[in-house]
Amino acid sequence: MSSSSPVPPRDQPQGPPPGYPDLGPEPVEGVRVFTVPAVPTAVVRATAVPMATIEGFFDSAFGKAFPALFASGITPAAPAMALYTRIADGPDAEADLEIGFPLSTPLLEQIQGEPEEVDGLLVVPSELPAGEVAVTSYLGSYDGLGEAWGRFMEEISSLGRAPAIPFWESYVTEPSPDIDPATLRTDLFCPVRSPDDAA
Repeated sequence: MSSSSPVPPRDQPQGPPPGYPDLGPEPVEGVRVFTVPAVPTAVVRATAVPMATIEGFFDSAFGKAFPALFASGITPAAPAMALYTRIADGPDAEADLEIGFPLSTPLLEQIQGEPEEVDGLLVVPSELPAGEVAVTSYLGSYDGLGEAWGRFMEEISSLGRAPAIPFWESYVTEPSPDIDPATLRTDLFCPVRSPDDAA
């Protein structure tokens, strides 16, 4: 849901983390549902981030905290992602979220000692949740992600399923200054349950 421009490392690997569905090189049309395992991640976590200033949070984390992590030898297993654990709408819209990268193995198995803070930002271990998730792809600028999520939630409901939290977005296309925003691919992931089981 961010309008920011996450900047994954240049040596971004191809393919999903182990056990995670391979969505392929082409955008996902419509909605597909997968049963997925938990996937370890390295993230910067924040609470009550105003949506009006969320781009600055993305820029700080991707511009400062993660370059330091990658310089230490940690390698991401998939594109940059943002996982939302809470969204509050309205005039003072804000979010609790984690932004970072999926990993092949848990972060604490790859580093010695505790994660180090960089400019007030701490990269910590987390994970993408296991279970049934609905997936779709959005092509376009990050400014359109809010509308894309709205359509996605409606499509999930039309399948007789209920969306759940946390949900996340994966920034498949690496942004660059000269890229056409209309070609940016973002994959949207949302856990789904039967309506009776939804929280």
